[in-house]
Amino acid sequence: MSNFWNQTRAATSLIRRLKRSIINPAAVARPRCFTTAEGHRPSLVHKRSLDILHDPWFNKGTAFSMTERDRLDLRGLLPPNIMSPEQQIERFMVDLKRLEVQARDGPSDPNALAKWRILNRLHDRNETMYYKVLIANIEEYAPIVYTPTVGLVCQNYSGLFRRPRGMYFSAEDRGEMMSMVYNWPADQVDMIVVTDGSRILGLGDLGVQGIGIAIGKLDLYVAAAGINPQRVLPVMIDVGTNNEKLLKDPLYLGLQQHRLDGDEYIAVIDEFMEAVFTRWPNVIVQFEDFQSKWAFKLLQRYRNTYRMFNDDVQGTAGVAIAGLLGAVRAQGRPMIDFPKQKIVVAGAGSAGIGVLNAARKTMARMLGNNETAFDSAKSQFWVVDANGLITEERENIDPVALPFARKIKEAGRQGLREGASLVEVVEQVKPDVLLGLSAVGGLFSKEVLEALKGSTSTRPAIFAMSNPTKNAECTPEEAFSIVGDNIIFASGSPFRDVNLGDGHVGHCNQGNNMYLFPGIGLGTLLSGSRIISDGMLQAAAERLAAYMSEEEVLKGIIYPPISKIRDITKEVAAAVVKEAVEEDLAEGYRDIDARELQKICQSQEELLEYVKNSMWSPEYPTLVYKKD
Repeated sequence: MSNFWNQTRAATSLIRRLKRSIINPAAVARPRCFTTAEGHRPSLVHKRSLDILHDPWFNKGTAFSMTERDRLDLRGLLPPNIMSPEQQIERFMVDLKRLEVQARDGPSDPNALAKWRILNRLHDRNETMYYKVLIANIEEYAPIVYTPTVGLVCQNYSGLFRRPRGMYFSAEDRGEMMSMVYNWPADQVDMIVVTDGSRILGLGDLGVQGIGIAIGKLDLYVAAAGINPQRVLPVMIDVGTNNEKLLKDPLYLGLQQHRLDGDEYIAVIDEFMEAVFTRWPNVIVQFEDFQSKWAFKLLQRYRNTYRMFNDDVQGTAGVAIAGLLGAVRAQGRPMIDFPKQKIVVAGAGSAGIGVLNAARKTMARMLGNNETAFDSAKSQFWVVDANGLITEERENIDPVALPFARKIKEAGRQGLREGASLVEVVEQVKPDVLLGLSAVGGLFSKEVLEALKGSTSTRPAIFAMSNPTKNAECTPEEAFSIVGDNIIFASGSPFRDVNLGDGHVGHCNQGNNMYLFPGIGLGTLLSGSRIISDGMLQAAAERLAAYMSEEEVLKGIIYPPISKIRDITKEVAAAVVKEAVEEDLAEGYRDIDARELQKICQSQEELLEYVKNSMWSPEYPTLVYKKD
């Protein structure tokens, strides 16, 4: 790893963080002992008997001790044999394997959806055990509770709906939202994920059924970041749908009217934001799967006023930047060579433009972080949308894409024109990186991949980042078989590694937003920062890029395994906290004020301990009954 750090010292923004990360031996000689913020305190409950067993937040099932059974009037309501949490999980896993096939709702119901049904039933009756199972089997079940299976869940949500989870604010609730937020039982909410269902993954407008993506995302906040599940809130803002199939479906659960637009739409979102921040001033709101038309506008409208971010724009960009920097390292080059990379981007939606903006800023920082550097960095990108290469000749060009439109004379010198196809662009540019954020499955066709064989890079990188799996621009098998064994491959959804023969493996790196958004949320929460700055997001991406060892990246492994997600999140959150302190944005969290937080950040060991001890773990608390 030391070679990696030495190679990056020419980049001024990275040097500053390197200096901050040096641990002072004197500072860590006597580390502080932190009281665990999410420790094993007894929980006061105001219910007993069957009411406890029907409450998933407090239900322990057969794990209730005899003392608790007497204290909570449970004796006789449960089988007499007391089981440990480990025994409960063993029983559940045996049942899960046995019931997977039986839980399928007919031959068209995929096995992944059957697993989701079983896990969801556990979630409905015992939250602690649900998260214990999820964390222990995160590699297997993250694709079930999140992408790609969550897309299938959202498509079928009206039929899958059994128990309310989260809150629904609709266009018909205008003028009532300030009072509505008090219907939620939790006095403290740390994290909200909100969607309007207008662009769920690559599946389009799913209306109110998009609540599934908010629920799945918060499951990962709990599992990866240790956000207390009693302090998370999934939210659907239902402003109608333009999906004609849903508008005609008698079983659809949402408003059957066309979407609000313009000022009416903005007014609904404004009212929601004011309401949730009035009741929970310290909450963090993550916007999820808003159509491109609104994603950037809402981000710019709220980001300097509220603690919020848009994962599709900023989280996707951060994970992509970490992967792009990793790809440079995998080529055996220093990270400061990133501004020399030629990058062809397929897709100009919110995710694509978000990655472009972040990559341009990263390049500019490495080139001197001035206006000239920022202007020259854009020349490294060629953006292709559904209408081909974007140039300044494009009519009605989206303002957010305009900075990346190629000058027509410049394109002409490269043998390109306005609207040139993706194949033509790849043939002429010979890029180092082909980055897909188009949501068009199979876009990287055989012809496109054949063209990439002409890349001037010794190890070209292919990022097929669109979700869910069917929207991936290509598969790893296609990439390795057509372009060659010596490529870097990353995707948004999980794929298996490719056996290249002779003991060689083509590594498929999953560039999942899960690597960053839990750490961004946790780091913001623990820092007490009032906003989420570009610097905090950049610090998160750089820490993820540095997580892999030199040996790993040279093998083509640029993202870590999902099994390490809690450790990754801890490191990313620590980087976010440290950056918030550096930018003088941190105000502290709970009993740790800004000054104390600044002292903690002087020692990397103390900072990591502080983050780790603030993460909730799924352990059954002792329950004590107290009358209202």
